[in-house]
Amino acid sequence: MVLPALSLSLQFARFAAAPEHRAVLARHRVARWIRHALSANAEITVRIVDEDEGRQLNRDYRQKDYATNVLTFDYAQEPLVLADLVLCAPVVAREALEQNKTLEEHYAHLLVHGALHAQGWDHETSAQDAAEMEAYETAILGELGFADPYA
Repeated sequence: MVLPALSLSLQFARFAAAPEHRAVLARHRVARWIRHALSANAEITVRIVDEDEGRQLNRDYRQKDYATNVLTFDYAQEPLVLADLVLCAPVVAREALEQNKTLEEHYAHLLVHGALHAQGWDHETSAQDAAEMEAYETAILGELGFADPYA
């Protein structure tokens, strides 16, 4: 299987737990996870942030005053997918623990999820769209060797 090309910028904000997250998010892993979710070549920046930055971005761009796990800023879908994916490390770590997942499993899921959003997938438009997106995420993660994130 030939996967789309990906130009990836991987950034980490400065926060106390950054080394733990950096260890899980080796560049080659992040690129592999995202490439499996792409249907076209892409230029994507992934930024791992602390709770303050995650909350500020969610508040400024979505008018929601809390830090969320992943924010997708999609700029173009054709002919090249252009997007920024911002993941809030403390939220991701907390959710992984609550869901009894490894940090790696949860990051893989959220990066696939964000990459799909960058290509126009949306789970908030209808129950059918949500079911289709979840099924596709599950299939992609299965190809990558991960269990169903919704099980």
